[in-house]
Amino acid sequence: MAMLYGSDFFASSPYPVAIEPREPQSSFPEHHHDFHEIVIVEQGAGTHVLNGRPQTLCSGCVCFIRDCDRHLYEQTDNLHLTNVLYRGPNAFRFLAGLDQLLPLAQDQQPHWRINNKLLAQVQIIIQRLEQTPVAFNLEHLAQQELLFMQLLVLLRQGCIATAVDDQEGRLRRLLDWLADHYSDEIKWDELADRFCLPLRTLHRQMKKQTGNTPQRYLNRLRLLQARQMLRQDETRITDIAYQCGFGDSNHFSTLFKREFGYSPRTLRQNDFLT
Repeated sequence: MAMLYGSDFFASSPYPVAIEPREPQSSFPEHHHDFHEIVIVEQGAGTHVLNGRPQTLCSGCVCFIRDCDRHLYEQTDNLHLTNVLYRGPNAFRFLAGLDQLLPLAQDQQPHWRINNKLLAQVQIIIQRLEQTPVAFNLEHLAQQELLFMQLLVLLRQGCIATAVDDQEGRLRRLLDWLADHYSDEIKWDELADRFCLPLRTLHRQMKKQTGNTPQRYLNRLRLLQARQMLRQDETRITDIAYQCGFGDSNHFSTLFKREFGYSPRTLRQNDFLT
């Protein structure tokens, strides 16, 4: 597994924060690093696998990655993101208690969602962070730390703002619900009613946000979970298919091979694919 070092990104600067845009971010193998990272997805789609757990990415997704985490990107499609790198929660001279704003514990959710309005505000702060002068002085350091604090507050507000009862907020709650209920029998007209979205709006907005139709997005969630289960235990392939929401194991195998390029059985038989 590759190791990325902060010395390659922070150079000799004593500043605790660095900005690394990825436009676009291509598939990248599993790696870890000796610094922390906040990933902000600006457009496109892809899959982020954090400590073996897959998460679909779309505009507005935010990922918190610690220095003890391992992660990778795959199946990217015009994925544009910005990496906000920081040396660690205790690397700030003027900020104390920063860890209280970060999901650092193992049981805390490392993936958040923010709406488009908050994303635009976040991008403004990132632009200002990018403008930090190379020449170091305490005033520049204090300004960078203040901007980083503003960024964290905005992200937390954005995470809470998904509860706002407008179309965008309802769609983001729907996506969060699907992440937990992918194995349920899904009827899109009933789900649209549940989240107070017109069915046509649901289809249009999901395509816009995720790059996929609702059914393809759901299939991808199920397939990602199935692949994780195939790698982690010896449950029969047919049983995994049913547990992940597929009513027919043959159909599951066909979709699986189309999505990943190899069959469930091949994954089981070849350790190099895991």
